Amino acid sequence: MISGPDAVISQPSFKIVVETKLNGNFDIPQLIGHLDAFENEKYKVLLTLDPKPMKEQIRNKLQNVLYKYNEDNNTNISHFNTTFEEILKNIEAIIDERDYDMQDVLQDYSEYCYSEGLIPDSWKRMRVQLAGTTLDINKKLNLYYDSIDRNFSEHDYLGLYNQKSVRAVGKITAIILNKFENGEWIYVPEKGTLTDDIKNKIVEAREDAKKYGYDMTNSRYFVVDEFYETDFKKETPYAPMGSRMFDLTEVLGTDKLPSTKDLADQLRKKTWR
Repeated sequence: MISGPDAVISQPSFKIVVETKLNGNFDIPQLIGHLDAFENEKYKVLLTLDPKPMKEQIRNKLQNVLYKYNEDNNTNISHFNTTFEEILKNIEAIIDERDYDMQDVLQDYSEYCYSEGLIPDSWKRMRVQLAGTTLDINKKLNLYYDSIDRNFSEHDYLGLYNQKSVRAVGKITAIILNKFENGEWIYVPEKGTLTDDIKNKIVEAREDAKKYGYDMTNSRYFVVDEFYETDFKKETPYAPMGSRMFDLTEVLGTDKLPSTKDLADQLRKKTWR
């Protein structure tokens, strides 16, 4: 028995039939079975969605079968294959950075995709965080802290934004949760290893935070190899809302990332919007 599509998006003039897979195992008979879901719409699209692009052999076979189906049934169904990451990038490209409501929706979608492994590319991703009063201590201690309650998706690099530019970048080596429970500080490694050096840095960061009245009782610390100074300028006005995620291979135009120091040097020659 062939199952129905995963989703249908339609209005009187168009219909998009969606089939989603997580490991590329698209089945041609199943996809052809979905074609019966179309009726008299002007625009008919079969959308296949997966974390990775459809294998060329399957795409070509589907295209040939679809061509014959359209001829035999006098229809004009098109096939479009994409990934969760491509959807994210396309939406990012058209949303105004001041449309805060849509930016929030986009951020939620991004976090969901990365947390569920739908975009499994943490090795090439840099999260940029605002660092105002704490920029100097962040660079000194090679760490950045945030609330435990703040959601984030997997990423290997962390950038610090201040005054219209990313001023420092480091590669994450450890992520430590720090809680104050029953009169004592608890340290829980989420990534990497908790060392005495890291613990001492966290204590120093907590003491420094008192100057600004920050509540540090439940914090998450991102420890990097080293924060290398850079100058990755933002071309457009307004600071980014919350965090901002970058695909570094796309920014640098490469399939392989350099050392963190070289990455910082190369980012000086780049800009972003």
